[in-house]
Amino acid sequence: MFDIGFWELVLISVVGLVVLGPERLPTAIRSVSRFISSAKAMANNVKDELSHELKVQELQENLKKAEKMGMEDLSPELKSSVEELKQAAQEVTRPYASDKPKASTSEASAEAPAAEVAKPVENESPEKDLNKG
Repeated sequence: MFDIGFWELVLISVVGLVVLGPERLPTAIRSVSRFISSAKAMANNVKDELSHELKVQELQENLKKAEKMGMEDLSPELKSSVEELKQAAQEVTRPYASDKPKASTSEASAEAPAAEVAKPVENESPEKDLNKG
């Protein structure tokens, strides 16, 4: 990232030691290293997202080419892109299909205790016993 040699690093550490002192220098080094590592992680995350978006865009362009060609006489690259898109669509719909039965059973089980709580209590209250006596 930076082209810092050994002597430049020694000079920076001596200046840091003089300016910050021996008590605050380790804390400053830790905070700078955390900042650098978080910046690297953010840069890697952005790079991964951009490469993913470029791949998606390329697949969409290949799909449009395939639609224009009428899905006949496709090149092997376009056929593989179409198959990859179909698999991605199936993977996306699969989790939602498996969640629907779970959601309906959890809703039914959640409604059952609510119905039991809503039932009126048929036992006589202690106040009625006092009024009878």
